[in-house]
Amino acid sequence: MTSKVTYLGELRTSSIHLQSGNEIISDAPVDNNGKGEAFSPTDTVANALASCMMTIMGIKAREMDLDLTGSTASVTKIMNAEPRRIGAIEIEFEMCGTSDAKNQTILERAAMTCPVFLSLNSDIEKRITFNWK
Repeated sequence: MTSKVTYLGELRTSSIHLQSGNEIISDAPVDNNGKGEAFSPTDTVANALASCMMTIMGIKAREMDLDLTGSTASVTKIMNAEPRRIGAIEIEFEMCGTSDAKNQTILERAAMTCPVFLSLNSDIEKRITFNWK
């Protein structure tokens, strides 16, 4: 088992990662009857995509003896109304670690192989931008 989710009431959940004990709180978003005081479940999906892509690039960068420390990703989730679901995820990466175009291409291609990217429904538009410093 990976995690345990507990409903706390008022459209809030607590998710405990069993191996580490780390907790994630989620709230329903304001536009869906919630308070929006924490990541919504769909926010965590969009965030997981960026985190996964960054992690895969980090693994590849380590193999290439590069350091991506300080790189960031800005994530925007766009919801569709009917049916209510994630319609698009926009991620803008601000990347550090290499100015070499070949290395950048290798890392960008690696990012597109992350398990979250490959697991998301193909109906979800993924708008990914890499900006290299």
